[in-house]
Amino acid sequence: MKGETILSSRDLTKCVEFHGHMCPGLAIGFRAARTLMDRLSVRRSPDEELLAIVETDACGADAIQVMTGCTFGKGNFIFKNYGKHAFSLADRKRGKAIRVSLRPDAVKMDPISLSLSEKVQKDEASAEELARFRRFQKERTQKILEADAESIFKIEDISPNIPPKAMIMESETCDFCGEPTKKDLLRKINGKKACVPCAEENGPSVGLASSPCP
Repeated sequence: MKGETILSSRDLTKCVEFHGHMCPGLAIGFRAARTLMDRLSVRRSPDEELLAIVETDACGADAIQVMTGCTFGKGNFIFKNYGKHAFSLADRKRGKAIRVSLRPDAVKMDPISLSLSEKVQKDEASAEELARFRRFQKERTQKILEADAESIFKIEDISPNIPPKAMIMESETCDFCGEPTKKDLLRKINGKKACVPCAEENGPSVGLASSPCP
């Protein structure tokens, strides 16, 4: 499928609407989600049928949520702060999981693009430089959307190691700030119940090493 066709597809449009703009990072997440879902032969998850793991908080993570239906709120979207463009998807019913990770040279920027990117991020780019940067970004996005999945991702079957489904947890009031907090995240500080920030502020230097409330 040509990049122009993909850019006008309904699925990608939804990703752009959710994320706010089109960019190479969102394209990576979109292609990752499509690749994972195609390899697993699954559709978007209305509940917790699927489990997604993202190893980056970059733009691509938004596309994973939109495409797979895995979200923080449902408890089937797990973020690991590894700084990698790597994404995994697991099918709970079949106990099968696949991981894709961006290949090192898949979308590498040349020195000119890198220089322009730095200027844009620092708000130092001229109108002409900003226009050039946007053209570069559009070209990179197009390449990502048109490339074969194997040329941009390392694709591998992985051990599912699927955690249990999210549980509804009762809340109790923190004795320090008075805010309701998930019971399993409360800590005991000098006999009082403390939420995570209050435990860090009022407890010993070890913070969360303090005993959890029974």
